[in-house]
Amino acid sequence: MRLILLGPPGSGKGTQAQRLVHKHDIIQLSTGEMLRAAVAAQTPVGIQAQGIMAGGGLVPDEMVVGIISDRLDQPDAANGFILDGFPRTVPQAAALDELLKKKHIKLDAVVELRVNESALLQRVETRVAEMRARGEEVRIDDTPEVLTKRLASYRSLTEPLIHYYSERRKLLTVDGMMTIEHVTREINRILAAIGAGEAKAAKKAAGRAAKPARKRAAASRKTAGKTVKTAPKAGKSAAKAVKKPSRRVPASSGGRAVGKAGKSAKKVTKKRAKA
Repeated sequence: MRLILLGPPGSGKGTQAQRLVHKHDIIQLSTGEMLRAAVAAQTPVGIQAQGIMAGGGLVPDEMVVGIISDRLDQPDAANGFILDGFPRTVPQAAALDELLKKKHIKLDAVVELRVNESALLQRVETRVAEMRARGEEVRIDDTPEVLTKRLASYRSLTEPLIHYYSERRKLLTVDGMMTIEHVTREINRILAAIGAGEAKAAKKAAGRAAKPARKRAAASRKTAGKTVKTAPKAGKSAAKAVKKPSRRVPASSGGRAVGKAGKSAKKVTKKRAKA
């Protein structure tokens, strides 16, 4: 399964991505984590990205796509992936489409978690107020002011992707304002409906269940083959037994005794006749 998750900050993409990862045994691709991993591994793309990031610049789209390309070539990506945080713009989406086309990889769906921005802001304000009341430290990026800026950025840069993927019939929209459990069930339902979720998992499970039956059938065929091979041997043995002539009784024993008895009987008959 190969998915993209779309949604504004605070919509719950990270939570749902982790649930899909565990359910379908796929990997989550985060561009930030991939960039850090490439820099740590000192790959050619990672070295270039390190220089740009050290200077405070933004990593170009083609470089991010190059890092994604390297990551998709790793063995653990063969079963599927979820892209979270990329693409963020229509040009990035077009570049990703080109990359997947070159690798002969089909994108199954783009899941949009649609939420109410006012409700999101209310959630953050409530959470921040509760944390301050408990004397806990509030993260700098977890305030209503920061969220307002991030939501504005999402609307201008990322929201056009909804139309982009809708035109390509890849978009699936879920109400992100439901509870976490309800959102999870709805995602699984719509993925199963297009054959990208439960249907594939059921097919895989059926394949695993059929393996023992196939092994038993193969063993039965092998045993039957051996039985058929031994049957001609038994037939040949029987044929030899039929063709083998019976042993002749030697003339020197029983044959001679029979001959003498016959001659004696004839002499007795002749004498009686004369008398």
